Amino acid sequence: MILSTPERYRVNERPDRILVVEDDQNIRKILSIQLEGAGYEVITAEDGQIALDILQQVTPDLVLLDVMMPVMDGFTTCRMIRADRRHAHLPVIFLTAKSGPESRVEGLMEGANDYIAKPYSQDELLARIKNFITWSRAQRHSNPLTGLPGNPSIEKEVEARIRDGRAFSFLYFDLDNFKAFNDYYSYMAGDGMIRLLARVLQEVVSEGAGPDDFVGHVGGDDFVAISTPDRSRDIAAEVIARFDGEVLEHYRQDDRDRGYVVIQNRRGELEKFPVVSVTIALIESIDGEITHLAQLNDLVADLKKLGKREPGSVMVEDRRSSDALDRTGSEG
Repeated sequence: MILSTPERYRVNERPDRILVVEDDQNIRKILSIQLEGAGYEVITAEDGQIALDILQQVTPDLVLLDVMMPVMDGFTTCRMIRADRRHAHLPVIFLTAKSGPESRVEGLMEGANDYIAKPYSQDELLARIKNFITWSRAQRHSNPLTGLPGNPSIEKEVEARIRDGRAFSFLYFDLDNFKAFNDYYSYMAGDGMIRLLARVLQEVVSEGAGPDDFVGHVGGDDFVAISTPDRSRDIAAEVIARFDGEVLEHYRQDDRDRGYVVIQNRRGELEKFPVVSVTIALIESIDGEITHLAQLNDLVADLKKLGKREPGSVMVEDRRSSDALDRTGSEG
């Protein structure tokens, strides 16, 4: 599958969960009421060791942590949380009466994302919690190579447009001859090629971007962009022009001159592989033609097959009434 289906991954099936670590019973109760009133699920712990035990069983979306506690103080607790790789992107906010600058610096040095002094503003606390949970989710879903949003975010963007009935264009980008390039030059060079497409795509989409524009990284050498029908063809043409204009910089001079590399194929035979190019599948949903992700997957798969039959960089467009192949860019 090009994208996972809604049944395989659903975003936000449960309320965001907050672990409150606070030794004062009254403050724990007040925080629980305020957070639950804001729609959060709340778990409480009266000291740091209990919090660490809970984290072995449950993964919250944020930890709200006091500093002065028995058994294990907040600074030590935060350091232990950060020592666990599973919690690398878990937001931790100190909420404490220790408001001096030295304590703030120590808390941040131990890995906390924020430090709020008591007494606190409820509205400010809720705003900070919301911002850090949003940031953390984006970090978890982003591709580590490019930093672009991954499949869960892509699905969420598509499903929102389908649900709202908005007209949109979906562009799927896939590199041709990438495996041969990767095998010939090394995986590090392959990562450079992937970053090239990511950069070009981000630059093109950001120029004149509107509120409906989005760029995501499916994985490997596959990317998507979501835009409006009036911008999509210009985006595709400009991505091809810029990618084809820079791709040869990733080749040695002798390979540039030949216009191909020679490697051994799966049958053990020497084979010529052209310069890496990009195939773009363009699908529009103007009057609600796209109704679910599986339908989009099928259309993308069919268009990619059509485009990869052609040499060089191409855009293949689904027009419902007839198959259309828009050939733009070089045939390198």
